[in-house]
Amino acid sequence: MYKETPNFPPGKAIVFEGTGKPFRTVEGNIYPDKESIVVRNRYTTLCGSDIHTFCGHRKEPDEVVLGHEIVGDILWLPQGEVVTDLRGETVAVGDRVTWSIFAVPPGVEAPRPDLPQKSEQLFKYGHAPAKQDDLFNGGLADYCVLKPNTAFLKISPEIPLKVAATISCAHATVTGALRVAGDIAGKNVLVFGSGLLGISCVAMCREAGAKWVGLIDNDEARLTWGPKFGADEMFTFAQNNNSEGFAWPDADLVFDMTGHPEAMKAGVESLALGGTAIWIGAVFPAAPVPVDAQRIVRRVLGIKGLHNYNYDDFLNAAIFIENNYRKYPFEKLVEKEFTLDEVDNAFRYAAEIKPVRVGVTIS
Repeated sequence: MYKETPNFPPGKAIVFEGTGKPFRTVEGNIYPDKESIVVRNRYTTLCGSDIHTFCGHRKEPDEVVLGHEIVGDILWLPQGEVVTDLRGETVAVGDRVTWSIFAVPPGVEAPRPDLPQKSEQLFKYGHAPAKQDDLFNGGLADYCVLKPNTAFLKISPEIPLKVAATISCAHATVTGALRVAGDIAGKNVLVFGSGLLGISCVAMCREAGAKWVGLIDNDEARLTWGPKFGADEMFTFAQNNNSEGFAWPDADLVFDMTGHPEAMKAGVESLALGGTAIWIGAVFPAAPVPVDAQRIVRRVLGIKGLHNYNYDDFLNAAIFIENNYRKYPFEKLVEKEFTLDEVDNAFRYAAEIKPVRVGVTIS
C-alpha cells in the first residue's frame, strides 16, 4: 500500500459466489497504489451480461463483485499530481466520474490502436476475482479503486445518476456500433432488440440523421419505448424461415443487440442490396447462425461485429448523453431501484421481470 494513502473507513462489497448461491456481503479495506484513484460508488445499473452471469448463461469467476455500469465521486487522488480525465480536463476530489469497463495494464501494447479493449492481460471492472487486497473492483460495492490506464470522464452532477451509470457500457458500446456501421445519414435502419442497447441505438441513429428507423423485439411491452426514442415503426419478431417475407422492409443497416441466432439470421435476410449487419449482442454461448453465402455474395452484403468499445466510443457516448439526456427519457429506462443491501432481490427481479434496467443505489 502506498504510504501517502489516507486511512479510509472499511467498505462493503457484495460478492457473487456462483449461480444459484446467495450473494455474500464482505467488509474490507482499500489498498490503492500510488497511481490509483479511489471513487465512492454512487450508482450501478445491472447490465444484461450481469444478468446472464447470475443466471448461469455465461461464466465469470466465482467470488466476483459484479457491476460495470458505474458512476461515483472521486474520494482520493495521487498526491502532488495534476490528474486529468480522457478529455484532458483536470479533476479534483469530489468530482463525479464514470470510467471504462476495462484497463490496459501498464507496459501492454494494444493489438491495434482502435482495439484497446482486446489487449492481452486486460483488466475488466465487475469481472475480476474479488480478493481481500483487491476487493473494490466492481460496481456493487461502496468503493471502486481505478487501476492505472483506466479511461475516466468527469461528468456533470446534473445528469441523473441512473443515466450517467449506463454511459460506461450500454451507450459506449452502441456508439462503437455506429462507428463500425459508418455513415448513418439518409439510411434505413433496423434494430433488433429493444433493451437498453437497442433503444440507445434507435436514439443515436435518429440523431445521426437516419432516414427511417425500425425497432424489432418479441416483447411488445418493451417496444412501447420505441416512439419515445425516435423509432418510426415497431415490429414484433416471430421466428420463421422468411418464406413469406418479413413484416418490416429491408434496410441499409441492421443492428443486432439480441445475440439470438434466429434474430441474427433474420437481420441478414433483411438487408437491402449492399447493406451491412452489425452484430453486438452475441456475447454468450448460442447455436451457430446459418448464413446463406450466396446471398451475401450476390447482394454484396457485409457483416461486422464489435465487442465492448474503444476510448473514442466512450468519450462520444458521454457527449451523446450530455447533449440528449433531457431530450430522450433515458432515466425512465431504469424501471426499478434497489439498495446495495437488496442485491439478491435486484437480480431476481431483473431476471424474472426483465425490465430494461434495474438500478442499485449506493449511499
